[in-house]
Amino acid sequence: MILPITTVCGKFNTMRILSGDIGNFDGKEVELAGWVNVRRDHGGLIFIDLRDRSGVAQIVFNPKKEEKLHEQAEKLRPEWVIRIRGTVGRRPKGMENPKIPSGEYEVSVSNLEILTEAKTPPFNLSSDGTEVGEEVRMKYRYLDLRRARLQRNLRERAKVIKFIRDFLSERKFVEIETPILGKSTPEGARDYLVPSRLNSGKFYALPQSPQQYKQLLMVAGFERYFQIARAFRDEDTRGDRQPEFTQLDLEMSFASQDEILNLTEELFTTLVEKLYPDKKILKKPFPRITYEEVMKEYNSDRPDLREDKKDPDELAFTFIVDFPMFEKKDDGSLGVVHHPFTKPQVESVEEFETAFKKNPLSISAYQYDLVLNGYEIGGGSMRIHNSALLQAVFEALGNSPEKVQENFGHMLEAFEYGVPPHGGIAPGLDRFIMILQNEPNIREVIAFPKTGDGRDLMMDAPSEVDEKQLKELHLKVKKEK
Repeated sequence: MILPITTVCGKFNTMRILSGDIGNFDGKEVELAGWVNVRRDHGGLIFIDLRDRSGVAQIVFNPKKEEKLHEQAEKLRPEWVIRIRGTVGRRPKGMENPKIPSGEYEVSVSNLEILTEAKTPPFNLSSDGTEVGEEVRMKYRYLDLRRARLQRNLRERAKVIKFIRDFLSERKFVEIETPILGKSTPEGARDYLVPSRLNSGKFYALPQSPQQYKQLLMVAGFERYFQIARAFRDEDTRGDRQPEFTQLDLEMSFASQDEILNLTEELFTTLVEKLYPDKKILKKPFPRITYEEVMKEYNSDRPDLREDKKDPDELAFTFIVDFPMFEKKDDGSLGVVHHPFTKPQVESVEEFETAFKKNPLSISAYQYDLVLNGYEIGGGSMRIHNSALLQAVFEALGNSPEKVQENFGHMLEAFEYGVPPHGGIAPGLDRFIMILQNEPNIREVIAFPKTGDGRDLMMDAPSEVDEKQLKELHLKVKKEK
């Protein structure tokens, strides 16, 4: 077990600055704090690269100036946490490091405090981490996150989210949080269920998306809503999927499909041009291709339209529109391509029922996807705002009127109180940032992701729970033999 120790040489009474800023304090005394990144011994001099959130700074211990201080510096090892005070000066001619912002300067140390020692990390933190197995990286994710690549990914992620918030707020969108504990309704993927302690045998569900809540906010009259939403789907994972993920959730009342797509295009275009000026957007405005056309030409509804598929700095955005409303599922039953709230391209309930009886697979929907470099990074639709048509769609999917009322009665009732026409889109931020950062999967842009099979190795989750907790929830676990 490593216990924190404190070795203080002198007193600290200066204000801490960041390593990347030492060039602004030439000739002045400063205080730095951070991690020992690298240690080098040269002819009695000890050089330490001290790392903090801004980068690294070279600090120097000279035995001729302070022998006791030099003795303490000899104990320092990588990832120890220290605080130092010293004087900033220029590095000797020819010893500059142009690769870092502070590379022309160093700090001659006069005081040292060892805040905590550290065990030797299980892997090298100075590399980009691609040579390290995923299971080891995920188990020690708090160490993995110290490496420069992941620090950069998460800091850029924060900038992207801030840009989105500012962009939409300036356009009079209201950011509203919706519940995490909701009702389990059949919308596509499997729900994560949460048992209710106070209501025996009943369950909440974690949201696959805030779909119903954001439509109810349109009923409530907010007209322009967004949030940076967490969503949960109990489905098989792969490189660009996780059990929990983050999306920009956006909904607009009294807007046409073109208005929603134009706003989305403006958001992504200005974001890239502002935050990623080295990236090239291949075509503006974004091409809009129908589902029928894209399947005929590319045999995929998420085509990679880059001119050079090997160029990660080329961004080929495109909208795929006019998806079919219904599809055949693997078991032969009929399902919706997007979700049952998507508006079919019909003018009335009667027209829908006639078209459905004739050929349900021929009905198109006001559904659209945003595709980037071969990835679907967002999906949305215009919504049904006619309660009779919504009821007809649910029943067409094989639900009895009683089942529709049980699952979606709250929506149908809300629509009886004056609902505006509305639609929206939900771009996935993890995939989008993955592409912007030139990463191979979304785990590289998420702070604490799950492994490919949905486990949290750092926290050892999922895990068994205490029998007392199960009893409180009125649950019994049936273990497989």
